[in-house]
Amino acid sequence: MADSSKFLLAVNDGYSFKGESYKIGRAMLDGQVVQGADVFIPFKTLNRHGLIAGATGTGKTKTLQVLAEGLSDASIPVVMMDIKGDLSGIGAAGTLNNKIDDRCQKLEVEYKPTAYPIEFLTLSEEKGTRLRATVSEFGPILLSKILDLNDTQGGFVAMIFKYCDDNQLPLLDLKDFVKVLQFVSDEGKAELEKTYGKISTTSTGTILRKVIELQQQGADIFFGERSFDVDDLMRIDSQGRGIVSIVRVTDLQNRPKLFSTFMLQMLAEIYATCPEEGDLDKPKLVIFIDEAHLIFNEASQALLNQIETIVKLIRSKGIGIFFCTQNPMDVPASVLAQLGLKVQHALRAFTAADRKVIKQTAENYPLSDFYKTDELLTQVGIGEALITMLNEKGIPTPLVHCMLRAPQSRMDILSDSEIDTIVNNSKIASFYNKVINEKSAYEILSEKLEAAAARDAEVQQQKTEAKTERREKGILDDPLVRSFARNAGNQIIRSLLGAIGIGGSRRRTTTKWF
Repeated sequence: MADSSKFLLAVNDGYSFKGESYKIGRAMLDGQVVQGADVFIPFKTLNRHGLIAGATGTGKTKTLQVLAEGLSDASIPVVMMDIKGDLSGIGAAGTLNNKIDDRCQKLEVEYKPTAYPIEFLTLSEEKGTRLRATVSEFGPILLSKILDLNDTQGGFVAMIFKYCDDNQLPLLDLKDFVKVLQFVSDEGKAELEKTYGKISTTSTGTILRKVIELQQQGADIFFGERSFDVDDLMRIDSQGRGIVSIVRVTDLQNRPKLFSTFMLQMLAEIYATCPEEGDLDKPKLVIFIDEAHLIFNEASQALLNQIETIVKLIRSKGIGIFFCTQNPMDVPASVLAQLGLKVQHALRAFTAADRKVIKQTAENYPLSDFYKTDELLTQVGIGEALITMLNEKGIPTPLVHCMLRAPQSRMDILSDSEIDTIVNNSKIASFYNKVINEKSAYEILSEKLEAAAARDAEVQQQKTEAKTERREKGILDDPLVRSFARNAGNQIIRSLLGAIGIGGSRRRTTTKWF
């Protein structure tokens, strides 16, 4: 048995903060909740990012829900990537039952059934506000990373963007980009090479295939207008609560390229839009990425580097990012090192490989005088987790086995009719769901090629008409033909007259007398 008084002192010292914080639960020792050992999360450090990990069925989704509720109550907007479709319940009030009541008594927290303000967003035809971005907003560097291009191909993409900027060719959707690719590799090749340098047909072919691959995963529906303004992710409702934006991406599990494309663009746009904030008392926005392995498993090294860079830099903008996955090993070490708050639910050890992963996971957490971390990882109950975070000075707090509070919103999904009601009452859905097809590169180049084709056809028609006219006049009506015939006739006549001795002038012979 560990010394409970020392444990209580360690928890109180490690989890007492000066600024505004949120009680997420109470620490446990030897499987029992320790009275007074409250675990708080300081809002000030939530821009240091975080990790929520654990096996299926251990309570990760409910932890996401609890954190989102606390943030919303603190006037902090939240974005949640809903891969499995089980986060919508936060928009409806929960129901008290015996289990929740017992947990609330152990944790000494009050249960208030609450429906939180939510906004449904979608990348596809799901119900909700449509998320779109233009190709121009991606820019050549980010687009090249998404397409996994080498430096030469990336340079060519930059050349295309420059050409489009110089010639007022807006790149709104992938159809525009494909049209420009086709144009510069055929009809417009000479024009582009004259100004910007030689073009490799091999590069254009490779880029085109990469774009088609992206289109096959449904990217056409994401690129275009109206472009979503990330400021609409940072709204507060009339009661001062942060709005929880739930991005419904349940149909993207088999399309990781599109999911990672969207995620990287959104993070890059938020980073580019938000000003530097320094250390805020609480973050401006917190993003939860569920099933984070979908981003990392299919990502190229260039894309991983870009994600790592954004995660490192975006916290200075007051933005926090939380990755939710089954195993911490799903997150690259370079990104994992940037995650200050770690909430580790139970892991399962069915094989030797599982036991090895558990030992590696335990090494990611601070050493503890009260727990054997590798053993405890398989014994944590549902709704419990191992927690450590950064305090206000950036120092990791002691590792605690924590019983987490229950969500105050519904621990189930919304019905279709409830989702319809929320979408219909949205203040932004009608604006962003209106499809706009402005004149862009595709239409401009199509008109240009059609005009060139029309001119070629006109020239050809003029040649045909002239040829027909000559045939109708007869061959001797042509001045050239008549001139040729006259010269030929004169030659024949002179030849005949010469043959009979009367043609042409004769050279006079002079006789010299001696």
